[in-house]
This record gives sequence, C-alpha cells and structure tokens, in this order.
Amino acid sequence: MGFARDIQLVVPIFWLGMVIAISFVEAPLEFRAPGVTLAIGLGIGRKVFAALNIVEVVLAVVLSVAWLYADTDGWLLLVLVSTILVVQVAVVRPPLTKRSNRVLAGENVPCSKIHFVYIALEVVKVLLLIALTIDLVGQI
Repeated sequence: MGFARDIQLVVPIFWLGMVIAISFVEAPLEFRAPGVTLAIGLGIGRKVFAALNIVEVVLAVVLSVAWLYADTDGWLLLVLVSTILVVQVAVVRPPLTKRSNRVLAGENVPCSKIHFVYIALEVVKVLLLIALTIDLVGQI
C-alpha cells in the first residue's frame, strides 16, 4: 500500500469528521449558547462554514490527486461527493448569504427552505463519505 492509498483512506474519514462536527454539532449548538444573538450566530456560522468549505475543497483536490496515483476503484463516489460540495458552495450558499445579509441588516425575513436544502445535501454528503470509506477499506 503506497502513500496515495494511505491518503485515500485517511482523507474521507477526516472530511467526514469535520462535516459531522461542524454541521451537525457546532452549528446547531452555537445558537443555543448563552448570549449568542441571531446576528452573532449568523456571523460565526458564515465564517465557520466558509472555512469548512475551503478545507473541503482542498480535501477533495487532495483525494482526487491521490486517486490518480492509486490503483483503486470507487472514483464515482468521489465524483458524487465533490459534486455535492460544488452545488453547496456555488448554488446553495449564495442565496443563504444574501438572506443572512438581510437578517444582519435588520430585515425581518421569513424562514428559508434553501437552508433545508443545504442540510439535506450535508446528510447525503455524509452518507457518501461513509460509503466511500467503506468501499476503500473493502479494497484493502
């Protein structure tokens, strides 16, 4: 097993852990912390998710490069996970950012279904990362 193969095994698990920790633990809890207003929570969330998405893009690139050097199957799962990430960053996040800008400007805006789309994509991404990890471990 070479270095590229090691990268293939470690990166999806690391990526999975980050998504679970931030999207499903930190994000819901930040709004429940004492003294955290909606504006503060949105400000924190925007910074945290921007950083998460940058790290995710780097991990997807690293994983893709590792795939070029390792003799493994399962690239379709990587393409699907990467596609979901692109949709989240390029399609879903811009309307969420516009909405949070309006909230931060003091507007009273109705609930947005686009937030639930982002959450659904996160769930699918987690499931795909689990499937990718299982697939790669099964190839050992």
